[in-house]
Amino acid sequence: MDFFARTVLAFLALSAAAQAGELAHLGPLRADAGAAVSGYLAVPARDDDGAEIPVSLVRGAAPGPVLALVAGTHGYEYPGISALQRLRQTIDPRALRGTLVLVHIANPPSFYGRTIYTSPADGKNLNRVFPGRPDGSLSERIAHAITTEVIAKADYLVDLHAGDGNEALRPYAYMPVTGDARLDAATRGMALAFGLDHIVIDAARVQPGEATQFVDQTALARGVPAITTETGQLGQNDEHSIALAEHGIRNLMRHLDMLGGEADTNPGVVWLRDYEVVRSPANGIFRAVVREGYAVARGGLLGELFDPFGAKTGDVRAPFDGIVNYVIGTPPAVAGQPLAMVSRLAASPPP
Repeated sequence: MDFFARTVLAFLALSAAAQAGELAHLGPLRADAGAAVSGYLAVPARDDDGAEIPVSLVRGAAPGPVLALVAGTHGYEYPGISALQRLRQTIDPRALRGTLVLVHIANPPSFYGRTIYTSPADGKNLNRVFPGRPDGSLSERIAHAITTEVIAKADYLVDLHAGDGNEALRPYAYMPVTGDARLDAATRGMALAFGLDHIVIDAARVQPGEATQFVDQTALARGVPAITTETGQLGQNDEHSIALAEHGIRNLMRHLDMLGGEADTNPGVVWLRDYEVVRSPANGIFRAVVREGYAVARGGLLGELFDPFGAKTGDVRAPFDGIVNYVIGTPPAVAGQPLAMVSRLAASPPP
């Protein structure tokens, strides 16, 4: 072998080693190539108890992308959490190309406190305070830790959600459309590869990096392709919903060439757009008359509101013709909080 050939091979070997070692550290964790480790990202206490975020770093034996998978942003949404537990126990790092970053429970205060939407520590919705602040409330500090330790180091990201403890939900994915051709092509590929048969085209403008609010928007603002998925409902942790999330993750990994084999294709996607969250006008008792996945006409009845004594106080109606993504399946209605989400059918997928 001549000098030039040896030099090229050495360069390629160094390049591969550099890629394989692209993310060897996650907080206090270190993983060698072909190994996996688990532990905690510590969020130190201030005028609260702080938090320990359970994470895993699974580093493949071969170079490849860094895929971040975040579960439990809302602590009452369990299927994604269970799917990541299974993935951690079954994935073989020696057969993996690239690196997995698993955030098993992003919001421990909400998870252990069994609260929907908001944290019992500060009353804030973790998925509304990104990218967070290092000196803020506990939710803001958790968001800051995830932004700096996970999102900033990822090449791709999935935020795994489900129907919260009050939401009857039909599985779907949010596919952001930013106007950036590279990002949009990547997120479209991710959404299709995850395999859920309803995809909501989310055309909301990407917010400035310091005020992104949401996990996926925080990634997109930093140039990281990201989607949000929804599987499961009403705080349940059923096998079907867990399997949807786990299958979606593995199919996405095949799409990204992190695992061997061909990614499945889903030819039956229903594309949705212009979603609107219908919020309660007042406190009261809500009784839904539709279910998740129903088609509704503009002005169609979604549910009825009652006072605590059973007297009817109003109707809740669909804002336009569309599909019910989710509807609140438990009685409490709180002024300003969601009662349903409706999306329009898209005539065709985005280009």
